[in-house]
Amino acid sequence: MLIVKEIEAKGVLNKSKIYDYCVNCYTGCQHDCAYCYAKLFMRRYSGHEEPWGQFVDVKVNAPELLQKQVRRAKKGVVWLSSVCDAYQPLEAGYKLTRRCLEVLAAAEFPATVQSKSVLLLRDIDVFRRFKDIEVGFTIATDDDHVSRLVEPGASPVSERIAALAVLKAAGLKTYAFIGPILPADPEALVAALDGKADRILIDRMNYVGQFRTFFVRHKMERAMTDAFFADMTRRLAGELKRRRMAFEVVF
Repeated sequence: MLIVKEIEAKGVLNKSKIYDYCVNCYTGCQHDCAYCYAKLFMRRYSGHEEPWGQFVDVKVNAPELLQKQVRRAKKGVVWLSSVCDAYQPLEAGYKLTRRCLEVLAAAEFPATVQSKSVLLLRDIDVFRRFKDIEVGFTIATDDDHVSRLVEPGASPVSERIAALAVLKAAGLKTYAFIGPILPADPEALVAALDGKADRILIDRMNYVGQFRTFFVRHKMERAMTDAFFADMTRRLAGELKRRRMAFEVVF
């Protein structure tokens, strides 16, 4: 059972080590991805005893706070979201991410949107108000079965790939983040992304071994090994080069 709590946050525009700022309208995430790094540290900051994936705090005043903060902040790229997916299912009703994006677009802050939910297609009209925005999905495999096991609350990966095509057709800059690298057919994954993502980001870290029990239970032990990671990275990069697609290895 999901525990949902509405809270009043003290701030929502925060400094980020990856982009200039990040905005998280929610603490907790319904996607409950097995590999989520937030599982390792966020519970002690949230004050929740429940396991990660079973609670979400909704920052109901996020848009109003952001409106105040952007007036004082130096312009920089805002990442939605760094920890908890901006388009997890609760966003369909609360629309906090949408309202925050409207604030950022009006203030002419550039933005980067990253999600595992095709709900973000709802906000194409807001994305198109930005002078500078990039919209993308985390796509760690081309296999819907693997995706359902590892990212149970997220949209099927096939739907995310199709959604990239919709975003691209709408004239938006698109990207795909491949991380962590999960069991997949690298060549087929790159082929599926060709023409849909303007650039590909590959996570340089192999950290799925931190969730060993899950991967052993689902007979995916090889995905935890350095040999698997090296082979998949090599094949991804090789196919991306062959197709002359823009990519970089990051983080």
